[in-house]
Amino acid sequence: MMNSPTPPARRAELLAAGAAAVTVVLWASAFVSIRSAGDAYSPGALALGRLLAGALTLGVICLLRREGWPPRPAWRGIAISGLLWFGFYMVALNWGEQQVDAGTAALVVNTGPILIALLGARLLGDAMPPRLLAGMAVSFAGAVTVGLSMSGEGGSSVLGVVLCLLAAVAYAGGVVAQKPALGTASPLQVTTFGCLVGAVMCLPFAGQLVHEAADAPASATLNMVYLGIFPTALAFTTWAYALSRTTASKMGATTYAAPALVVLMSWLFLGEVPGLLTLAGGALCLAGVAVSRSRSRTARAGAPGAAPEPRPEEAADSAR
Repeated sequence: MMNSPTPPARRAELLAAGAAAVTVVLWASAFVSIRSAGDAYSPGALALGRLLAGALTLGVICLLRREGWPPRPAWRGIAISGLLWFGFYMVALNWGEQQVDAGTAALVVNTGPILIALLGARLLGDAMPPRLLAGMAVSFAGAVTVGLSMSGEGGSSVLGVVLCLLAAVAYAGGVVAQKPALGTASPLQVTTFGCLVGAVMCLPFAGQLVHEAADAPASATLNMVYLGIFPTALAFTTWAYALSRTTASKMGATTYAAPALVVLMSWLFLGEVPGLLTLAGGALCLAGVAVSRSRSRTARAGAPGAAPEPRPEEAADSAR
């Protein structure tokens, strides 16, 4: 006899999956906008402009919803994720991707979800089932394949590789720090104040932003604003919502769907027709995500009359 989740639990599971899907689609769309805005704005100015647009959007929503300040226990995780993920990560990634080709960037930056799994297991007690590890391995291979196949003739500098590696480490550390904060604060609070912390960290680039905005074409500035409203304000909030309902490891694995969506969006919006190798890499990314988010037969079915086996994230939550 197969045990199915109760209707409320099933609804919560579907909402979390939908939120994760929104995040991945919007983060993939950022690729197109960064290509435009990055030609007119330097890495620090672009990060600051994006974060200011995001913080303003989130602040208005918080006021309308009367969210208030996060509880004191959540501030440590919010501050760390704001500094590492919203602040340092965005500047380092923008800068690093100007120094290396796409293949090198894909290889280095996409170690982020693997680092999340390792840190999550060490610091949060996340389970690492074989399906998750296998799916992440397949997706990582696909992400590197996509990056290599879409690379131009650009070179790779040591500085660029180091920056991309630091960005991946900051991303992983920010996600793992954010998870405990979601135990006491709402996803909107965690995202809003994390974005604000990142914006404050990037204030030294304010002079560059003002100077470059005066000369930038309207399309580049609009793309920067888009990055702040949608891939930052909306996508980071839906990410936090989904993260509060599953493990950091599984959420990290989900982001491997982004390279496949980048291929599709580059085809649709930039006219970059993908080759067979690029399509194969995208298919590997999606296949790996499907494997990592699937559950084994024993987890879906239990003995007659027995209680359903708790999922790893539920067991971790109950342990805390």
